[in-house]
Amino acid sequence: MPRLEEHCWSCSCAPRGESKHSSGANWLASKAEEMMSIITSVLSNAYGSLHDVRTANLIRRGLVLFTVGAFLALVLNLLQIQRHVTLFPEEVMTTLFSSAWWIPPCCGTGAAVVGLLYPCLDSHLGEPHKFKREWASVMRCIAVFVGINHASVKLDFDNNVQLSLTLAALSLGLWWTFDRSRSGFGLGITTAVLATVFTQLLVYNGVYQYTSPDFLYVRSWLPCIFFSGGVTVGNIGRQLAMGGVEKPHMD
Repeated sequence: MPRLEEHCWSCSCAPRGESKHSSGANWLASKAEEMMSIITSVLSNAYGSLHDVRTANLIRRGLVLFTVGAFLALVLNLLQIQRHVTLFPEEVMTTLFSSAWWIPPCCGTGAAVVGLLYPCLDSHLGEPHKFKREWASVMRCIAVFVGINHASVKLDFDNNVQLSLTLAALSLGLWWTFDRSRSGFGLGITTAVLATVFTQLLVYNGVYQYTSPDFLYVRSWLPCIFFSGGVTVGNIGRQLAMGGVEKPHMD
C-alpha cells in the first residue's frame, strides 16, 4: 500500500508541476513581448523626434544662409551699380536700393545650397573641418570677402588681366586663411564655374550687362568673386552646423 500511495501521489502531482511551469513560461513570454513592444515604441518616438529636430535645424540653417546671401548680394550689387560695373535695363530696376529684384533671392538660394553642402560634404568625406571653427573667424572671413568685392570695383589697373590675377591671389589667400580644406577648395571652384556660366547666360540673353567685358560677356575677375563667396558662405554653413559651439584654433 505505501508504494501504491507514493505512486498515486507522484502521478497526481506531475501534471500540476508541468502546468505551473508552462504558465510561468507563458507569463515570461508575454512580459518579454510587452517590454519589446514598449522599447520599440520608445525608439520609434525617439527617432521621430530626432528626425523632426534635424529637419527643423536644417530649415533654420537654410533660412539664415538665405538671408545672409540675399543681404550680401543686395549690398555688393549696389556697389557695382554705383561704380557702373554692371548695367541693368530700366524696366528691371526697382526702388529697393536701385537693384534688380531677382538678384537677392537668387543669390540667397545659392548661398543656402552651398552653405548646406559644405558640412554635408565634410561628413561624407569623413573629414570634419576643425580649422578656425569660431564665429570671430567667420566674421573676419565675411569682412575679407566684402573687401575683395570692393577691390574689384575700386582698384584701377592697366588691364583687366592684372586685376583678375590680383583678385585670384586674394581669393586663394582667403581660402588658405579661413578654410584650407580639400572640400572647401573643390566646392569653391565648382561654385565659381557654375555661377560664372549662369551669369554669362543672363548677360547673353540681355538680362543685364557688364561694362568692358573681357571674358565671354563678363569680367574676367568674376570667377574669383564667386570662389571667395562660396568659401565664405561655406564657413558660415559649417559654423551653423556646429550649433555655434566655439572650437579652439588648430593652425
